[in-house]
Amino acid sequence: MRKAFLKKIKTTLSHQKQQILDQLDEEIREGKETKLDEGMDTYDLASEQRDREINLILSDRDRGKLHAIETALERIDDGEYGICEECEEEIAQARLGALPFSRLCVACQEDREKEARFQRRPEDNNTPSRPNMVDLDDDG
Repeated sequence: MRKAFLKKIKTTLSHQKQQILDQLDEEIREGKETKLDEGMDTYDLASEQRDREINLILSDRDRGKLHAIETALERIDDGEYGICEECEEEIAQARLGALPFSRLCVACQEDREKEARFQRRPEDNNTPSRPNMVDLDDDG
């Protein structure tokens, strides 16, 4: 992979990493400053709790993204950046430009997404299972 491209990607990843760290620091500061008001009613408390849960989820997502960025930076340093972890083929520069912490090529990513959808299908079935029911049409 060209050195100029790698340098640009490393700068982009480092910038994204710093933005996430700054955002997490801000959320932590806001969380420390936020205290429950004794005058809040049940609805206000429920709304406050929901907001905290949303922020926690977003923070988890940011932590995942931060981990992906750090892994990508390590792969650059190790000379393994831009190689698909599944098929070991080179990941297209256009993909890396759009999603610089990509670990998989487009084909392997699609395969994983198809597999994930296939794994979820039984759970999406809204029909309740009845394990104790006897099939009257069964001869046994």
